[in-house]
Amino acid sequence: MYYYLKALHIIFVITWFAGMFYMPRLFIYNTEAGEKDELSKKVLREQFSIMMKRLWYGITWPSAILTLIFGPWVLLNGPWISVLSTPDGTWLWIKLVFVLLLYVYHFTLHIIFKQEMKGVFKYSSQSLRMWNEVATIFLVAIVTLVTVKQTESFVWSLAGLIGFIFVLMSAIRIYKIIRTKAP
Repeated sequence: MYYYLKALHIIFVITWFAGMFYMPRLFIYNTEAGEKDELSKKVLREQFSIMMKRLWYGITWPSAILTLIFGPWVLLNGPWISVLSTPDGTWLWIKLVFVLLLYVYHFTLHIIFKQEMKGVFKYSSQSLRMWNEVATIFLVAIVTLVTVKQTESFVWSLAGLIGFIFVLMSAIRIYKIIRTKAP
């Protein structure tokens, strides 16, 4: 039974991340639609609104909820509770903190989603591009912690994560420069 619970947990984590990867892209496209002529802007924003509602309420939210159900279930049915109380369980505590922060990120996406549904566009497409990569940072951090499971290598993992964030943000800035130079 434990392995089926674990499989379901992983499946819903993957579908939740899929939604969190694609949703900010839709925010970007919806924001950039505002730069088009009125007819194009209206048509694009109507289509993006439909896509965002289906993705957010049909995939992302249900996956976040099911992840939250299956995660603790796996924790309680596996060896993890006893691991939490040992020094070797530090990685799991850190992972749980990242997961909590991931839910905070999820709620910030929900706020942006609600704003865009009301026609409020507070963020530039460049800001949204950077915000889009936050889920990637969480994915790298959580997967690294789950697979490495060693507190000693946490410092190296943290250094690698910071380096990864630097490379990611640099790539976004370079992409902006290339985009603005394109005809």
